Amino acid sequence: MTLLPVHVIGGLVAIVAGFVALAALKGGRRHRRSGMAFVYAMLTMSATGAAIALLKSNGWGTAMGGFLAFYLVTTGLLASRRSVPGFQWTDLAALLMAVTLGVTYYTFGFQAVASPSGKAYGYPSPLYFVFGTVTWLAAFGDARVLARGIQGSRRLARHVWRMCFAMFIATASFFLGQAKVIPEPLRIMPLLWIPVLVVLGMMLYWLVRLRLKRVPSVLTGTSRELAPLRGAA
Repeated sequence: MTLLPVHVIGGLVAIVAGFVALAALKGGRRHRRSGMAFVYAMLTMSATGAAIALLKSNGWGTAMGGFLAFYLVTTGLLASRRSVPGFQWTDLAALLMAVTLGVTYYTFGFQAVASPSGKAYGYPSPLYFVFGTVTWLAAFGDARVLARGIQGSRRLARHVWRMCFAMFIATASFFLGQAKVIPEPLRIMPLLWIPVLVVLGMMLYWLVRLRLKRVPSVLTGTSRELAPLRGAA
């Protein structure tokens, strides 16, 4: 399948670029460049992954992960580049996409509950409900942005959690979902969980930091410019 090599390369580039962006000086050149490489690679990986899944008879469950990652990366990028308050059509489009994904996730979840196997499209109901809940939280955020706009540290928090959760999908899909492609001597399950948990840990760290402390304006765009931060975003 011609899309498969593109999907694999996109995923590997996204993981490498994502970890570089996590470690880079925030607001610095390396962070911006690796961040954009992550965006392009994730969009490629998620789009091709969804397309490959839809070509299979039972691939809707896998395709949903691609759709969600595409949505999160797109809205995360738009959050970092939002320069003016007020209504924007992209906010409405994001809300409609999130609602569609949320409804679909919950529908598949209830189908899995009703199924004799406890699964729908190859996945159990808890997975659909967990990702569906995340999607509904994202939809709530989109509705709030549509109604009130978003600036300062809230805008940065929106960027952080959406990018990090998209990277969580990528790392979990590779290190856990495709563990069979990793050389057997390295296929130690506790070790394979480390990169996945690191992404979630860094996401929580920055969300708490943004909540508790004032952030330099080079990141929030709200006051005079200060030096970038070192850490994860």
